[in-house]
Amino acid sequence: MNRRKFLKLASGGVIIAAGGLGLFATTRTPTAALAPWDRAGSYGDPRKNALSHAILAPNPHNRQPWVVRLDADDTVTLFFDTEKQLPYTDPFDRQLTIGLGCFLELMRMAAKADGFDLDISLFPQGEDVNGLDTRPVATAKFVKGSTLRDPLFDHVPARRSNKEPYDISRPVPPEAFAQILAAARQTRLGGSIDPNDVTYWRQLTTKALMVEIETPRTYKESVDLMRIGKVEINANPDGIDFSGPLFEAMALAGVMTRDGLLDRSSTGYKEGLKAVMANTRTAMGHVWMVTQGNTRSDQIAAGADWLRVNLACTAHGLSFQPLSQPLQEYAEMEEIYLETHQHLAPDGGTVQMLARIGYGPDVAVSPRWPIEAKIGTV
Repeated sequence: MNRRKFLKLASGGVIIAAGGLGLFATTRTPTAALAPWDRAGSYGDPRKNALSHAILAPNPHNRQPWVVRLDADDTVTLFFDTEKQLPYTDPFDRQLTIGLGCFLELMRMAAKADGFDLDISLFPQGEDVNGLDTRPVATAKFVKGSTLRDPLFDHVPARRSNKEPYDISRPVPPEAFAQILAAARQTRLGGSIDPNDVTYWRQLTTKALMVEIETPRTYKESVDLMRIGKVEINANPDGIDFSGPLFEAMALAGVMTRDGLLDRSSTGYKEGLKAVMANTRTAMGHVWMVTQGNTRSDQIAAGADWLRVNLACTAHGLSFQPLSQPLQEYAEMEEIYLETHQHLAPDGGTVQMLARIGYGPDVAVSPRWPIEAKIGTV
């Protein structure tokens, strides 16, 4: 399944995702639109090289909430796209800020592999704990340094969130799990593959998912961003994809639609519910991340480490899917939020992320479409 992603450049221009030409050419007839692919990952400007990797960073609901401005000849200024907020499931933009931290870390990795250090200044014009706004999230100055390729960087093209049921007959190897937990640099990373713990977290994350689904405003926010079947996935730049033969057939038959998903008596709703529940119930391990504080800088740090954890799982051939519902800050989720924090941060702090891991089905990595920049203002 192909995905088109967009990077907004406030000053105009186009940044193309690294490694995209071959994947695109094998699934679509090449046209004049393919011309920019030749520049992917091989720009003369090291900033564009780094950005062509950074736009592949994980982010909530695949919202891709970044806007970039190229300043002078050595600086990138990162902004938040205020049109990409998730007001019900992420009312304080905490999760979206973590996504921006993933973006910055991947840009840093790519720049370092190209022989540049980044001098990053976070929120140079201040920050608001209640939400992101149009002020800069970060400025990053590219400074020539030594080339040092992070081993995790090699796994960027294969990284994905695998939203399929995992193989419950294959345990996570303890030695691999230990190495995954060592990937974080700035936050407290924890996790468990103990069967009793796995059973507990399967149950709690399933319960949290049902709370989100049974809360009309939070469920509709997700449904509005669902892309059902190949046509919608190809046509839309972001959102939650429902792909595969079953959902493709249901989409073509008109059985699975957004209106149908909101109708709890419909086949589309029942099949969608069955699919997402199969995911939480087949976790073979869980990882979580805690920060002592909950400032915007803490959230950016969480994003940097979360990217590293995701890449470490990829390096070990393990599938990975964030389970954000127990950590969401709205009234209906409060009881589960508190229970989660009592278990994972009993001495204080904020649980920023939680994910399931395991061996997923042998699914090819989704090809990336060309990344086209929207010309905008900030």
